[in-house]
Amino acid sequence: MTISQQKRNEHACNICAADANELIHVDCASHIYPDGSLGIHGMCFRVLEKEIVALCGPNGSGKSTLIEHLNGLLRPTSGSVTVMGKNIDLSHADIWRDVGVVFQRSDDQLFAPTVLDDVMFGPINMGISVEQARTEAMGALKAVGAENLSDKMPGYLSGGQKRLVCIAGVLAMKPRVIAMDEPTSDLDSLHAEIVENIILNLKKNHGISIVVATHDLDMAARISDRVCIVKDGSIIAEGKPSSIFYDKNLIEMSGLRQPKVVQIYEGITKNLGIVMENYPITADELVKTIAPMIRQN
Repeated sequence: MTISQQKRNEHACNICAADANELIHVDCASHIYPDGSLGIHGMCFRVLEKEIVALCGPNGSGKSTLIEHLNGLLRPTSGSVTVMGKNIDLSHADIWRDVGVVFQRSDDQLFAPTVLDDVMFGPINMGISVEQARTEAMGALKAVGAENLSDKMPGYLSGGQKRLVCIAGVLAMKPRVIAMDEPTSDLDSLHAEIVENIILNLKKNHGISIVVATHDLDMAARISDRVCIVKDGSIIAEGKPSSIFYDKNLIEMSGLRQPKVVQIYEGITKNLGIVMENYPITADELVKTIAPMIRQN
């Protein structure tokens, strides 16, 4: 469904009406940076249990600013952010236990002498013993396929390896939600696929909700349960990938390009003069949709 900014402002957060499965609720939040620039405006957003939600928008649309509000790195100038039923304020100092953030630049997150030390840092600060922290850290590294890196120095890892370690560092603290800012933007295709599979695994096998900020609509189509389109600091539309990504006017107006699968399917149906009945968004769905067309022609 597409939501006009005027309607969203008039009805506050009606698009995010209370839900029993809601973990995060951002209620018409705005943030003004010290230099006067507007990061987000009238932002209305939510995260539900065991879902992958993609924040899609071009650079500068407000995706990163919203991500940093989800675990208290930034505080709204107006509006509110509620996490696990608690309003984020100065007294909610342990919010990082519930919401972990994986930054776009891995080097901003890695600082310890070894990978194991880095991943252990969060659990130790949660008050558990060193031995238990080591166990949690190794379990997290194993979950992302990076246990063989435990003794390595972070500074000498590849970009893809650093991203895996950053995800493990957040996972070791067992958060309910993990927010990732452009998790595949600087990775080669192999490591990008690994990260995508990890995101799917975190939801399926660990029950963690994932927020992914990205301008890569192909990735969003493959992994997300829900898509939010971000423009000029606000969410202008949200819905299932199949409904959002086939709205060509919306996507182009947002400064984005439709996923390749969508472009290909629209091209095929137009060329054959066929009215679209299905709306595939992944390669597998596209193959299953066009195979009967090929047999008929």
